[in-house]
Amino acid sequence: MDFSVLIGGAAGQGLETSAHILEHILKRCGYNVFTYRDYMSRVRGGHNFTQIRFSDRELNSFTNKVDIVLALNEETVLLHKERLKEEGIIICDEDISNGDRTLSFPFRKIIGKIKNPKVINTIGLGVILKYFGIPLDIGEGVFGKLFKGKAYEDNKLALREGYNLIEEKYHLELREDKKIIINGNSALSLGAVAAGCRFYCGYPMTPSTSILSYLSSKSHEMGIMVEQVEDEVAALNMALGASYAGVRAMTGSSGGGFALMVEALSFAGIVEIPVVIVNAQRPGPATGLSTRTEQGDLRFVIHAGHGEFPRMVMALRSPEDAFYQTARAFNLADRYQIPVIILTDLYLDDYTKTIEPFDFGRIKIERHILEEKDIKEYKRYEITESGISPRLIPGKVAGQVVLADSHELDEYGHITEDTHIRTEMALKRMRKLDLLKDDLQEPWLIGVEEPENLVVCWGSTYGAVKEALDRLIEEGHSIGALVFGDIYPLPKKKIMELGRTAKRIIDIEQNMTGQLDSIIREETPYKSDIKILKFDGRPFSGEEVYIKLKNEVLK
Repeated sequence: MDFSVLIGGAAGQGLETSAHILEHILKRCGYNVFTYRDYMSRVRGGHNFTQIRFSDRELNSFTNKVDIVLALNEETVLLHKERLKEEGIIICDEDISNGDRTLSFPFRKIIGKIKNPKVINTIGLGVILKYFGIPLDIGEGVFGKLFKGKAYEDNKLALREGYNLIEEKYHLELREDKKIIINGNSALSLGAVAAGCRFYCGYPMTPSTSILSYLSSKSHEMGIMVEQVEDEVAALNMALGASYAGVRAMTGSSGGGFALMVEALSFAGIVEIPVVIVNAQRPGPATGLSTRTEQGDLRFVIHAGHGEFPRMVMALRSPEDAFYQTARAFNLADRYQIPVIILTDLYLDDYTKTIEPFDFGRIKIERHILEEKDIKEYKRYEITESGISPRLIPGKVAGQVVLADSHELDEYGHITEDTHIRTEMALKRMRKLDLLKDDLQEPWLIGVEEPENLVVCWGSTYGAVKEALDRLIEEGHSIGALVFGDIYPLPKKKIMELGRTAKRIIDIEQNMTGQLDSIIREETPYKSDIKILKFDGRPFSGEEVYIKLKNEVLK
């Protein structure tokens, strides 16, 4: 079984609250849930919709077709009626113009009886629950977690009124509820806390804002200091100050905010301070599409900052990956004393998905900090074979000063213009990349192990690509995919192995130029034969990738 419900209306009509309630009801029934959100950059008006897909099997993407449209206004009917499956229906108030396959009900008359206009959407949810044969008490239990007093009683009454408006079409079997439901940014935030992050700062910028708000809401509970700063210039500098003092620190923004951080990024490079930076991508240039998604910043973050210095860039592929890789990012930043840049995007940040609970026991905190108390001569920037110098926390050893300056430094941290020292210091810093390559993780291989058709992709495209490949393999096609998480430095073992035997390489990215493909061309003998690129601000669905691969590659 696989169903999808779309709730659409204008901003301010409460559709997000309704979607949140419905997905939690479905999760409580024991079903896998995948919820995709599409919203405009405005507080009131416009057209927003949320699509809740649920199934008894694992879900990794949304679908283009839906079983039910709950229309909170007439525009929703006009925009989404063509997306209905063959037996799909539209549920709406009787005041909304209707036609074939529309079930209209006296929602406004019912809220007049309840005397609370805010519960109109709850009536629609009651209709949906009855349609699928979901027990009323499960819905009431979820409402009881969210509302108290009169608000709960009114919603409970509205839910029952809606429940009695229709006969059930399906009778869903209740299953055991073992999973959690979470979005990418909340998973990322939990991964940071699990890794020992104790300071987060940032300036609100969609889609990174929910990291700031989530950590702020949990700051006392989780023991983390959260600061909203005046701008992104201050954000990275403040995070670097916290890290210099020995605190694991992270900051985050979107592409426009990350652009303001690049001077401080270079500063991190020369003073070798570990820090984790999140770039939650959205379409540019400039403000671009502020509430849409894209993978357009890969090249930017790899080359951001003046001068040459090491950094690592990783992309998150799913909420599970967001948790574990964010925790790993802190260990890598500490070990190599470099900035680690995490790339995510609005799609992954916002969609919610049922997953297995996180295993916090897998997280190991590795600080790589000098613990000796008897240090006779401390060289903060000692020239070593590995390029990694001993890191001491200021104030931990009497008589030892930990210097940091934006100018070129000698081994002790004193400013220098000596040409020999400059050359040795630049080489020392970059030697870290040679050692870092041993810590790289190869991309995930999904699908056929030695495919004739090899897809390369990265980040949040994982879910859509996986669902597409599952269907194609069932049809007998020889196809597999490498889904990159670590991107810079580029792990090359698997692409070198599979590139030799693949008849064609297909690049799938959400940008205009195929940025990962260009990096693969630089680092290996291989390049894509076919590109499937999307940059309209909306994510790939599994069905869309399936159709494109079927029609453009496997025809």
